[in-house]
Amino acid sequence: MTLRLRDISLSIHQDERCLIAKVANYLNLEPSALHEFKIVRRSLDARKKPDLRWVYTVEFAVSDESRLLQQKITKKGLQLADQPKPLSAPVVRAAYHVLVVGMGPAGLFAAKLLAEHGARVTIVERGRPVEKRVRDVERFWSSGELCMRSNVHFGEGGAGTFSDGKLTTRLNHPWRQYVLKTLVDFGAPDETLIEAKPHVGTDRLRRVLINFRQYLLNLGVELRYECCLTDLELTGNRVAGGVLNNHDLLGCDALLLAPGQSARDTYAMLHARRVQLEPKAFAIGVRVEHPADLINRIQYGSAAKHKLPTADYALRYNDPVSRRGAYSFCMCPGGEVINAASESDGLVVNGMSRMNRDGAFSNSALVVTVSPEDWDPDPLGGLRFQQHWEQRAFSSGGGRFIAPAQNLMTFMGKRSVRIGKTTCRPGVVEVDMNEVLPQYVSDTLRQALPTFDRQMRGFITNEATLIGVETRTSAPIRITRTDTGESVTHRGLFPAGEGAGYAGGIMSAALDGLGSAQHILEYANTGGFS
Repeated sequence: MTLRLRDISLSIHQDERCLIAKVANYLNLEPSALHEFKIVRRSLDARKKPDLRWVYTVEFAVSDESRLLQQKITKKGLQLADQPKPLSAPVVRAAYHVLVVGMGPAGLFAAKLLAEHGARVTIVERGRPVEKRVRDVERFWSSGELCMRSNVHFGEGGAGTFSDGKLTTRLNHPWRQYVLKTLVDFGAPDETLIEAKPHVGTDRLRRVLINFRQYLLNLGVELRYECCLTDLELTGNRVAGGVLNNHDLLGCDALLLAPGQSARDTYAMLHARRVQLEPKAFAIGVRVEHPADLINRIQYGSAAKHKLPTADYALRYNDPVSRRGAYSFCMCPGGEVINAASESDGLVVNGMSRMNRDGAFSNSALVVTVSPEDWDPDPLGGLRFQQHWEQRAFSSGGGRFIAPAQNLMTFMGKRSVRIGKTTCRPGVVEVDMNEVLPQYVSDTLRQALPTFDRQMRGFITNEATLIGVETRTSAPIRITRTDTGESVTHRGLFPAGEGAGYAGGIMSAALDGLGSAQHILEYANTGGFS
Protein backbone atom coordinates (compact mmCIF):
# COMPACT_ATOMS: atom_id res chain seq x y z
CA MET A 1 0.00 0.00 0.00
CA THR A 2 1.00 3.60 -0.60
CA LEU A 3 0.24 6.43 1.78
CA ARG A 4 -0.59 10.00 0.86
CA LEU A 5 0.03 13.10 2.99
CA ARG A 6 -1.50 16.45 2.09
CA ASP A 7 -0.77 20.07 3.03
CA ILE A 8 2.90 19.89 3.91
CA SER A 9 4.42 23.30 3.31
CA LEU A 10 7.86 24.82 2.88
CA SER A 11 8.83 28.47 2.84
CA ILE A 12 9.87 29.76 -0.57
CA HIS A 13 13.34 30.17 0.99
CA GLN A 14 13.65 26.43 1.79
CA ASP A 15 15.16 23.85 -0.52
CA GLU A 16 12.68 21.25 -1.75
CA ARG A 17 15.12 18.59 -0.63
CA CYS A 18 14.06 19.41 2.94
CA LEU A 19 10.62 18.00 2.23
CA ILE A 20 11.31 14.35 3.06
CA ALA A 21 12.81 15.31 6.42
CA LYS A 22 9.81 17.49 7.23
CA VAL A 23 7.39 14.68 6.39
CA ALA A 24 9.37 12.21 8.47
CA ASN A 25 9.48 14.60 11.41
CA TYR A 26 5.72 15.15 11.18
CA LEU A 27 5.19 11.39 11.36
CA ASN A 28 7.85 10.84 14.06
CA LEU A 29 9.85 8.65 11.72
CA GLU A 30 13.38 8.62 10.40
CA PRO A 31 13.71 9.85 6.80
CA SER A 32 15.15 6.44 5.90
CA ALA A 33 11.81 4.85 6.87
CA LEU A 34 10.07 6.51 3.92
CA HIS A 35 10.38 4.54 0.69
CA GLU A 36 9.35 5.42 -2.87
CA PHE A 37 8.86 9.01 -1.77
CA LYS A 38 7.46 11.27 -4.47
CA ILE A 39 5.70 14.61 -4.86
CA VAL A 40 2.28 14.26 -6.47
CA ARG A 41 1.06 17.85 -6.21
CA ARG A 42 2.66 21.26 -5.69
CA SER A 43 1.07 24.68 -5.42
CA LEU A 44 2.14 28.16 -4.35
CA ASP A 45 0.19 29.74 -1.48
CA ALA A 46 0.51 33.53 -1.80
CA ARG A 47 -2.35 34.53 0.50
CA LYS A 48 -0.15 35.74 3.39
CA LYS A 49 2.31 38.13 1.81
CA PRO A 50 5.27 38.19 2.15
CA ASP A 51 5.26 34.73 3.79
CA LEU A 52 4.70 32.75 0.61
CA ARG A 53 4.82 28.99 0.89
CA TRP A 54 4.99 25.97 -1.38
CA VAL A 55 2.32 23.43 -0.42
CA TYR A 56 2.81 19.75 -1.26
CA THR A 57 0.98 16.47 -1.41
CA VAL A 58 3.35 13.53 -1.25
CA GLU A 59 3.13 9.75 -1.48
CA PHE A 60 5.41 7.16 0.08
CA ALA A 61 5.58 3.65 1.48
CA VAL A 62 6.61 2.48 4.95
CA SER A 63 7.17 -1.00 6.30
CA ASP A 64 3.83 -1.11 8.15
CA GLU A 65 1.32 1.23 6.57
CA SER A 66 -1.68 -0.05 8.56
CA ARG A 67 0.06 0.52 11.87
CA LEU A 68 1.10 4.04 10.89
CA LEU A 69 -2.42 4.90 9.77
CA GLN A 70 -3.82 3.55 13.04
CA GLN A 71 -1.28 5.39 15.19
CA LYS A 72 -1.47 8.64 13.26
CA ILE A 73 -5.22 8.84 12.87
CA THR A 74 -5.08 12.31 14.40
CA LYS A 75 -2.56 13.50 11.82
CA LYS A 76 -4.41 15.66 9.33
CA GLY A 77 -3.98 14.85 5.69
CA LEU A 78 -2.68 11.27 6.10
CA GLN A 79 -4.57 8.64 4.16
CA LEU A 80 -4.21 5.70 1.82
CA ALA A 81 -3.33 6.85 -1.65
CA ASP A 82 -5.98 6.40 -4.30
CA GLN A 83 -5.15 3.73 -6.82
CA PRO A 84 -5.22 5.12 -10.37
CA LYS A 85 -8.16 3.87 -12.39
CA PRO A 86 -7.07 2.54 -15.75
CA LEU A 87 -8.87 3.84 -18.80
CA SER A 88 -10.80 0.80 -19.92
CA ALA A 89 -12.72 0.43 -23.16
CA PRO A 90 -13.87 -2.51 -25.29
CA VAL A 91 -11.88 -3.73 -28.29
CA VAL A 92 -13.56 -3.68 -31.70
CA ARG A 93 -12.87 -5.41 -34.97
CA ALA A 94 -10.30 -3.67 -37.17
CA ALA A 95 -12.81 -3.20 -39.99
CA TYR A 96 -14.87 -0.80 -37.86
CA HIS A 97 -14.17 2.61 -39.37
CA VAL A 98 -14.44 5.84 -37.40
CA LEU A 99 -14.10 9.22 -39.07
CA VAL A 100 -12.76 11.78 -36.58
CA VAL A 101 -13.24 15.42 -37.61
CA GLY A 102 -10.83 17.89 -36.03
CA MET A 103 -7.28 17.58 -34.68
CA GLY A 104 -7.77 19.55 -31.49
CA PRO A 105 -7.46 17.86 -28.08
CA ALA A 106 -10.83 16.10 -28.35
CA GLY A 107 -10.12 14.67 -31.78
CA LEU A 108 -6.53 13.66 -31.06
CA PHE A 109 -7.25 11.87 -27.80
CA ALA A 110 -10.34 10.22 -29.27
CA ALA A 111 -8.34 8.96 -32.27
CA LYS A 112 -5.68 7.58 -29.93
CA LEU A 113 -8.13 5.60 -27.81
CA LEU A 114 -10.09 4.33 -30.81
CA ALA A 115 -6.99 3.13 -32.67
CA GLU A 116 -5.51 1.51 -29.55
CA HIS A 117 -8.74 -0.49 -29.19
CA GLY A 118 -8.89 -1.87 -32.68
CA ALA A 119 -10.83 0.64 -34.74
CA ARG A 120 -9.73 1.83 -38.14
CA VAL A 121 -9.43 5.60 -37.75
CA THR A 122 -9.27 8.43 -40.27
CA ILE A 123 -8.79 11.88 -38.74
CA VAL A 124 -9.34 14.96 -40.90
CA GLU A 125 -8.33 18.56 -40.23
CA ARG A 126 -9.22 21.60 -42.33
CA GLY A 127 -5.93 23.26 -41.40
CA ARG A 128 -2.28 22.40 -41.85
CA PRO A 129 0.32 20.43 -39.85
CA VAL A 130 1.68 22.38 -36.91
CA GLU A 131 5.05 23.19 -38.53
CA LYS A 132 3.40 24.87 -41.55
CA ARG A 133 0.72 26.37 -39.36
CA VAL A 134 3.25 28.16 -37.16
CA ARG A 135 4.80 29.76 -40.24
CA ASP A 136 1.38 30.84 -41.51
CA VAL A 137 0.49 32.43 -38.17
CA GLU A 138 3.83 34.21 -37.84
CA ARG A 139 3.38 35.60 -41.36
CA PHE A 140 -0.05 36.90 -40.39
CA TRP A 141 1.27 38.57 -37.24
CA SER A 142 4.10 40.24 -39.12
CA SER A 143 2.25 41.28 -42.28
CA GLY A 144 -1.50 40.99 -41.69
CA GLU A 145 -1.74 38.34 -44.42
CA LEU A 146 -4.39 35.89 -43.13
CA CYS A 147 -4.52 32.30 -44.34
CA MET A 148 -8.15 31.20 -44.05
CA ARG A 149 -7.35 27.50 -43.68
CA SER A 150 -4.28 27.80 -41.43
CA ASN A 151 -4.42 30.26 -38.55
CA VAL A 152 -4.75 30.54 -34.78
CA HIS A 153 -8.01 28.57 -34.85
CA PHE A 154 -7.55 26.09 -37.70
CA GLY A 155 -4.82 23.50 -37.90
CA GLU A 156 -3.20 20.64 -36.03
CA GLY A 157 -3.71 21.00 -32.29
CA GLY A 158 -6.72 23.31 -32.53
CA ALA A 159 -6.91 26.77 -31.00
CA GLY A 160 -5.02 25.60 -27.89
CA THR A 161 -1.81 25.39 -29.93
CA PHE A 162 -1.57 29.19 -29.67
CA SER A 163 -2.43 29.65 -26.01
CA ASP A 164 -0.89 29.37 -22.58
CA GLY A 165 -1.31 25.61 -22.81
CA LYS A 166 -3.19 25.42 -19.51
CA LEU A 167 -4.09 21.90 -18.39
CA THR A 168 -6.41 22.82 -15.55
CA THR A 169 -10.04 21.80 -15.25
CA ARG A 170 -12.73 21.95 -12.60
CA LEU A 171 -13.62 18.38 -13.46
CA ASN A 172 -12.47 15.81 -10.92
CA HIS A 173 -12.17 13.21 -13.62
CA PRO A 174 -10.52 9.80 -13.12
CA TRP A 175 -8.84 10.08 -16.54
CA ARG A 176 -7.21 13.45 -15.86
CA GLN A 177 -3.89 11.83 -14.91
CA TYR A 178 -4.04 9.71 -18.05
CA VAL A 179 -4.21 12.86 -20.19
CA LEU A 180 -1.32 14.47 -18.31
CA LYS A 181 0.81 11.33 -18.53
CA THR A 182 0.15 11.08 -22.28
CA LEU A 183 1.28 14.67 -22.80
CA VAL A 184 4.42 14.08 -20.72
CA ASP A 185 5.18 10.95 -22.75
CA PHE A 186 4.94 13.10 -25.89
CA GLY A 187 7.24 15.85 -24.62
CA ALA A 188 5.54 17.97 -21.96
CA PRO A 189 7.77 18.64 -18.92
CA ASP A 190 7.69 16.11 -16.08
CA GLU A 191 6.45 18.84 -13.71
CA THR A 192 3.15 18.73 -15.59
CA LEU A 193 2.22 15.70 -13.47
CA ILE A 194 2.53 17.49 -10.12
CA GLU A 195 1.77 21.18 -10.60
CA ALA A 196 -1.59 22.33 -9.23
CA LYS A 197 -1.89 24.60 -12.28
CA PRO A 198 0.00 22.76 -15.02
CA HIS A 199 0.67 24.40 -18.35
CA VAL A 200 2.73 23.41 -21.37
CA GLY A 201 3.21 26.71 -23.16
CA THR A 202 2.72 27.22 -26.87
CA ASP A 203 6.36 26.50 -27.74
CA ARG A 204 6.52 23.13 -25.92
CA LEU A 205 3.03 22.16 -27.07
CA ARG A 206 4.15 22.24 -30.70
CA ARG A 207 6.74 19.56 -29.96
CA VAL A 208 4.11 17.49 -28.14
CA LEU A 209 1.84 17.64 -31.19
CA ILE A 210 4.54 16.34 -33.54
CA ASN A 211 5.18 13.36 -31.25
CA PHE A 212 1.44 12.77 -30.85
CA ARG A 213 1.10 12.72 -34.64
CA GLN A 214 3.88 10.17 -35.02
CA TYR A 215 2.29 7.93 -32.41
CA LEU A 216 -1.03 8.00 -34.28
CA LEU A 217 0.72 7.19 -37.55
CA ASN A 218 2.46 4.24 -35.89
CA LEU A 219 -0.97 2.99 -34.80
CA GLY A 220 -2.11 3.07 -38.42
CA VAL A 221 -4.30 6.15 -38.13
CA GLU A 222 -4.79 7.94 -41.46
CA LEU A 223 -4.26 11.72 -41.16
CA ARG A 224 -5.64 14.10 -43.76
CA TYR A 225 -4.79 17.81 -43.60
CA GLU A 226 -6.46 20.68 -45.46
CA CYS A 227 -9.52 18.45 -45.52
CA CYS A 228 -12.78 20.05 -44.39
CA LEU A 229 -16.04 18.26 -43.59
CA THR A 230 -18.55 20.04 -45.83
CA ASP A 231 -21.56 17.72 -45.62
CA LEU A 232 -22.90 14.54 -44.06
CA GLU A 233 -23.75 11.42 -46.01
CA LEU A 234 -27.01 10.19 -44.55
CA THR A 235 -29.05 7.00 -44.75
CA GLY A 236 -32.30 8.12 -43.24
CA ASN A 237 -31.30 9.74 -39.96
CA ARG A 238 -28.09 7.74 -39.72
CA VAL A 239 -24.67 9.18 -40.61
CA ALA A 240 -23.01 6.88 -43.14
CA GLY A 241 -20.04 9.09 -44.01
CA GLY A 242 -18.68 12.55 -44.52
CA VAL A 243 -18.31 14.69 -47.62
CA LEU A 244 -14.86 16.29 -47.62
CA ASN A 245 -13.92 19.47 -49.49
CA ASN A 246 -17.36 19.47 -51.18
CA HIS A 247 -16.76 16.42 -53.39
CA ASP A 248 -14.94 13.50 -51.73
CA LEU A 249 -17.19 10.99 -49.96
CA LEU A 250 -15.64 8.98 -47.14
CA GLY A 251 -17.87 6.30 -45.67
CA CYS A 252 -17.68 5.38 -42.00
CA ASP A 253 -19.42 3.37 -39.30
CA ALA A 254 -19.36 6.29 -36.86
CA LEU A 255 -18.40 9.96 -37.11
CA LEU A 256 -16.83 11.72 -34.14
CA LEU A 257 -17.30 15.45 -34.67
CA ALA A 258 -14.79 17.65 -32.80
CA PRO A 259 -14.54 20.70 -35.05
CA GLY A 260 -13.63 23.51 -32.63
CA GLN A 261 -15.85 26.49 -31.93
CA SER A 262 -14.62 28.62 -34.85
CA ALA A 263 -15.82 26.22 -37.56
CA ARG A 264 -18.85 28.38 -38.29
CA ASP A 265 -19.46 26.86 -41.72
CA THR A 266 -19.69 23.45 -40.04
CA TYR A 267 -22.39 24.71 -37.67
CA ALA A 268 -24.31 26.11 -40.66
CA MET A 269 -24.05 22.76 -42.47
CA LEU A 270 -25.30 20.88 -39.40
CA HIS A 271 -28.21 23.29 -39.07
CA ALA A 272 -29.09 22.78 -42.75
CA ARG A 273 -28.96 19.01 -42.18
CA ARG A 274 -31.37 19.41 -39.25
CA VAL A 275 -28.88 18.19 -36.66
CA GLN A 276 -30.29 19.45 -33.37
CA LEU A 277 -28.39 22.47 -32.08
CA GLU A 278 -29.17 24.71 -29.14
CA PRO A 279 -27.88 28.21 -28.32
CA LYS A 280 -25.50 28.52 -25.38
CA ALA A 281 -24.37 31.37 -23.15
CA PHE A 282 -20.76 32.55 -23.37
CA ALA A 283 -18.87 35.77 -22.61
CA ILE A 284 -17.27 38.63 -24.52
CA GLY A 285 -15.00 41.53 -23.64
CA VAL A 286 -11.37 42.54 -24.00
CA ARG A 287 -7.81 41.55 -23.12
CA VAL A 288 -6.11 43.59 -20.42
CA GLU A 289 -2.32 43.79 -20.53
CA HIS A 290 -0.10 44.84 -17.59
CA PRO A 291 3.66 44.74 -17.09
CA ALA A 292 4.43 41.32 -15.65
CA ASP A 293 6.55 42.87 -12.88
CA LEU A 294 3.56 44.91 -11.74
CA ILE A 295 1.33 41.82 -11.45
CA ASN A 296 4.15 40.02 -9.61
CA ARG A 297 4.39 42.85 -7.06
CA ILE A 298 0.62 42.93 -6.55
CA GLN A 299 0.40 39.18 -6.02
CA TYR A 300 3.66 38.50 -4.18
CA GLY A 301 4.41 41.74 -2.35
CA SER A 302 8.04 42.06 -1.33
CA ALA A 303 8.54 38.36 -2.09
CA ALA A 304 8.37 39.25 -5.81
CA LYS A 305 12.14 39.77 -5.75
CA HIS A 306 12.63 36.03 -5.22
CA LYS A 307 12.67 33.52 -8.05
CA LEU A 308 9.00 32.59 -8.31
CA PRO A 309 6.65 31.63 -11.15
CA THR A 310 5.30 34.62 -13.04
CA ALA A 311 2.16 35.53 -11.09
CA ASP A 312 -1.34 34.78 -12.27
CA TYR A 313 -4.73 35.91 -10.98
CA ALA A 314 -8.45 35.17 -11.11
CA LEU A 315 -11.08 37.87 -10.66
CA ARG A 316 -14.87 37.77 -10.51
CA TYR A 317 -17.74 40.23 -10.13
CA ASN A 318 -21.53 39.86 -10.31
CA ASP A 319 -23.69 42.86 -11.13
CA PRO A 320 -26.55 42.92 -8.60
CA VAL A 321 -28.91 44.70 -11.00
CA SER A 322 -28.32 43.14 -14.44
CA ARG A 323 -27.22 39.80 -12.94
CA ARG A 324 -24.43 39.69 -15.50
CA GLY A 325 -21.11 38.28 -14.39
CA ALA A 326 -17.71 39.76 -15.22
CA TYR A 327 -14.55 37.77 -14.74
CA SER A 328 -10.97 37.25 -15.83
CA PHE A 329 -10.42 34.35 -18.19
CA CYS A 330 -7.46 32.48 -19.68
CA MET A 331 -4.83 34.50 -17.80
CA CYS A 332 -1.43 34.39 -19.54
CA PRO A 333 1.48 35.24 -17.21
CA GLY A 334 4.52 36.59 -19.02
CA GLY A 335 2.71 36.16 -22.31
CA GLU A 336 1.35 38.18 -25.17
CA VAL A 337 -1.96 39.28 -26.61
CA ILE A 338 -2.46 37.63 -29.98
CA ASN A 339 -4.54 38.55 -32.98
CA ALA A 340 -6.60 35.39 -33.46
CA ALA A 341 -8.61 36.27 -36.57
CA SER A 342 -9.94 33.43 -38.68
CA GLU A 343 -12.24 35.33 -41.07
CA SER A 344 -11.36 37.95 -43.67
CA ASP A 345 -13.57 40.67 -42.20
CA GLY A 346 -13.39 40.01 -38.47
CA LEU A 347 -10.89 40.53 -35.67
CA VAL A 348 -10.72 38.66 -32.36
CA VAL A 349 -7.96 38.55 -29.74
CA ASN A 350 -6.71 35.89 -27.34
CA GLY A 351 -3.74 35.31 -25.05
CA MET A 352 -0.66 33.11 -25.40
CA SER A 353 2.37 32.25 -23.25
CA ARG A 354 5.49 30.22 -23.76
CA MET A 355 6.64 27.50 -21.39
CA ASN A 356 8.91 29.78 -19.36
CA ARG A 357 6.34 32.57 -19.13
CA ASP A 358 9.21 35.02 -19.23
CA GLY A 359 7.70 37.81 -21.35
CA ALA A 360 7.65 41.41 -20.12
CA PHE A 361 3.84 41.57 -20.02
CA SER A 362 1.01 39.54 -18.54
CA ASN A 363 -2.53 39.54 -19.88
CA SER A 364 -5.98 38.16 -19.27
CA ALA A 365 -9.40 38.37 -20.81
CA LEU A 366 -11.88 40.55 -18.93
CA VAL A 367 -15.26 39.36 -20.14
CA VAL A 368 -18.96 39.73 -19.41
CA THR A 369 -21.55 36.99 -19.71
CA VAL A 370 -24.01 37.09 -22.59
CA SER A 371 -26.90 34.71 -23.22
CA PRO A 372 -29.35 33.78 -25.98
CA GLU A 373 -31.63 36.60 -24.80
CA ASP A 374 -29.01 39.00 -26.21
CA TRP A 375 -29.30 37.86 -29.83
CA ASP A 376 -31.64 36.44 -32.47
CA PRO A 377 -33.66 33.50 -31.13
CA ASP A 378 -32.29 30.67 -33.25
CA PRO A 379 -29.35 28.26 -32.87
CA LEU A 380 -27.00 30.30 -35.08
CA GLY A 381 -27.84 33.65 -33.46
CA GLY A 382 -24.83 33.52 -31.15
CA LEU A 383 -22.51 33.10 -34.16
CA ARG A 384 -23.95 36.17 -35.83
CA PHE A 385 -23.63 38.08 -32.54
CA GLN A 386 -19.92 37.18 -32.36
CA GLN A 387 -19.37 38.08 -36.01
CA HIS A 388 -21.06 41.47 -35.60
CA TRP A 389 -18.67 42.59 -32.86
CA GLU A 390 -15.63 41.03 -34.53
CA GLN A 391 -16.47 42.96 -37.71
CA ARG A 392 -16.83 46.16 -35.67
CA ALA A 393 -13.36 45.57 -34.22
CA PHE A 394 -11.94 44.87 -37.69
CA SER A 395 -13.44 48.07 -39.14
CA SER A 396 -12.17 50.19 -36.24
CA GLY A 397 -8.60 49.33 -37.22
CA GLY A 398 -9.13 50.35 -40.82
CA GLY A 399 -9.71 46.84 -42.15
CA ARG A 400 -6.05 45.80 -41.82
CA PHE A 401 -6.25 43.46 -38.80
CA ILE A 402 -5.04 46.26 -36.53
CA ALA A 403 -6.66 45.70 -33.13
CA PRO A 404 -8.59 48.41 -31.24
CA ALA A 405 -6.95 49.39 -27.94
CA GLN A 406 -7.45 51.89 -25.12
CA ASN A 407 -5.64 52.79 -21.94
CA LEU A 408 -7.44 51.38 -18.91
CA MET A 409 -7.53 54.75 -17.13
CA THR A 410 -9.07 56.37 -20.19
CA PHE A 411 -11.68 53.61 -20.43
CA MET A 412 -12.57 54.24 -16.79
CA GLY A 413 -12.95 57.98 -17.46
CA LYS A 414 -10.34 58.81 -14.80
CA ARG A 415 -7.92 60.62 -17.11
CA SER A 416 -6.92 60.66 -20.76
CA VAL A 417 -3.78 58.56 -21.28
CA ARG A 418 -2.34 57.42 -24.57
CA ILE A 419 -1.83 53.70 -25.09
CA GLY A 420 1.69 52.49 -24.49
CA LYS A 421 3.63 49.50 -25.78
CA THR A 422 1.66 46.30 -26.34
CA THR A 423 2.55 42.81 -27.52
CA CYS A 424 -0.33 42.49 -30.00
CA ARG A 425 0.77 42.06 -33.61
CA PRO A 426 0.56 43.28 -36.34
CA GLY A 427 -0.41 46.32 -34.29
CA VAL A 428 -3.04 48.29 -32.38
CA VAL A 429 -4.89 51.56 -32.88
CA GLU A 430 -6.34 53.81 -30.22
CA VAL A 431 -10.13 53.45 -30.17
CA ASP A 432 -12.91 54.18 -27.70
CA MET A 433 -13.76 50.63 -26.61
CA ASN A 434 -17.42 51.63 -26.32
CA GLU A 435 -17.44 51.56 -30.13
CA VAL A 436 -16.49 47.87 -30.37
CA LEU A 437 -18.41 46.40 -27.42
CA PRO A 438 -22.11 46.23 -26.55
CA GLN A 439 -22.94 49.07 -24.16
CA TYR A 440 -23.97 46.66 -21.40
CA VAL A 441 -20.60 44.91 -21.66
CA SER A 442 -18.67 48.20 -21.37
CA ASP A 443 -20.87 49.32 -18.46
CA THR A 444 -20.47 46.03 -16.61
CA LEU A 445 -16.69 46.10 -17.04
CA ARG A 446 -16.51 49.64 -15.65
CA GLN A 447 -18.61 48.54 -12.67
CA ALA A 448 -16.45 45.43 -12.14
CA LEU A 449 -13.02 47.04 -12.37
CA PRO A 450 -13.13 48.84 -8.96
CA THR A 451 -13.94 45.47 -7.39
CA PHE A 452 -11.02 43.91 -9.26
CA ASP A 453 -8.81 46.73 -7.98
CA ARG A 454 -9.87 46.02 -4.39
CA GLN A 455 -8.99 42.36 -4.92
CA MET A 456 -5.64 43.34 -6.48
CA ARG A 457 -4.51 46.80 -5.36
CA GLY A 458 -2.93 48.54 -8.31
CA PHE A 459 -4.83 46.65 -11.02
CA ILE A 460 -6.34 49.92 -12.27
CA THR A 461 -3.30 51.79 -13.55
CA ASN A 462 -2.19 53.89 -16.50
CA GLU A 463 0.28 51.07 -17.25
CA ALA A 464 -2.61 48.81 -18.34
CA THR A 465 -3.99 48.57 -21.88
CA LEU A 466 -7.27 47.11 -23.07
CA ILE A 467 -7.22 45.33 -26.45
CA GLY A 468 -10.29 44.00 -28.20
CA VAL A 469 -12.34 42.17 -28.89
CA GLU A 470 -12.44 38.79 -27.12
CA THR A 471 -15.54 36.91 -28.28
CA ARG A 472 -14.60 33.22 -28.42
CA THR A 473 -14.42 32.33 -24.76
CA SER A 474 -16.56 29.25 -25.45
CA ALA A 475 -18.86 27.93 -28.13
CA PRO A 476 -22.14 29.82 -28.60
CA ILE A 477 -23.79 26.53 -29.67
CA ARG A 478 -24.22 23.06 -28.23
CA ILE A 479 -24.74 20.05 -30.52
CA THR A 480 -27.19 18.16 -28.35
CA ARG A 481 -26.39 14.55 -27.59
CA THR A 482 -27.77 11.65 -25.57
CA ASP A 483 -26.32 10.15 -22.40
CA THR A 484 -24.45 7.74 -24.65
CA GLY A 485 -22.77 10.57 -26.57
CA GLU A 486 -24.79 10.26 -29.79
CA SER A 487 -26.57 13.14 -31.52
CA VAL A 488 -30.21 13.21 -30.42
CA THR A 489 -31.30 13.49 -34.06
CA HIS A 490 -28.66 11.65 -36.10
CA ARG A 491 -27.49 8.16 -35.28
CA GLY A 492 -23.80 7.45 -35.62
CA LEU A 493 -22.86 11.11 -35.05
CA PHE A 494 -20.89 11.75 -31.85
CA PRO A 495 -20.28 15.46 -31.07
CA ALA A 496 -17.29 16.09 -28.80
CA GLY A 497 -15.13 18.79 -27.32
CA GLU A 498 -15.27 22.54 -27.07
CA GLY A 499 -16.80 23.16 -30.48
CA ALA A 500 -19.64 20.78 -29.67
CA GLY A 501 -20.36 22.79 -26.52
CA TYR A 502 -19.09 20.27 -23.96
CA ALA A 503 -15.67 21.55 -22.94
CA GLY A 504 -13.74 24.71 -22.15
CA GLY A 505 -10.02 24.20 -22.58
CA ILE A 506 -7.38 21.62 -23.51
CA MET A 507 -7.92 19.29 -20.57
CA SER A 508 -11.72 19.21 -20.59
CA ALA A 509 -11.74 18.82 -24.38
CA ALA A 510 -9.32 15.89 -24.21
CA LEU A 511 -11.44 14.22 -21.51
CA ASP A 512 -14.60 14.74 -23.54
CA GLY A 513 -12.95 13.28 -26.62
CA LEU A 514 -11.95 10.20 -24.64
CA GLY A 515 -15.48 9.83 -23.32
CA SER A 516 -16.94 10.09 -26.81
CA ALA A 517 -14.46 7.53 -28.12
CA GLN A 518 -15.44 5.14 -25.35
CA HIS A 519 -19.10 5.58 -26.30
CA ILE A 520 -18.25 4.74 -29.92
CA LEU A 521 -16.40 1.58 -28.89
CA GLU A 522 -19.41 0.49 -26.84
CA TYR A 523 -21.65 1.45 -29.76
CA ALA A 524 -19.59 -0.70 -32.12
CA ASN A 525 -19.90 -3.74 -29.90
CA THR A 526 -23.65 -3.45 -29.50
CA GLY A 527 -24.43 -2.69 -33.13
CA GLY A 528 -25.72 0.75 -32.21
CA PHE A 529 -27.53 1.95 -29.13
CA SER A 530 -31.20 1.12 -28.93
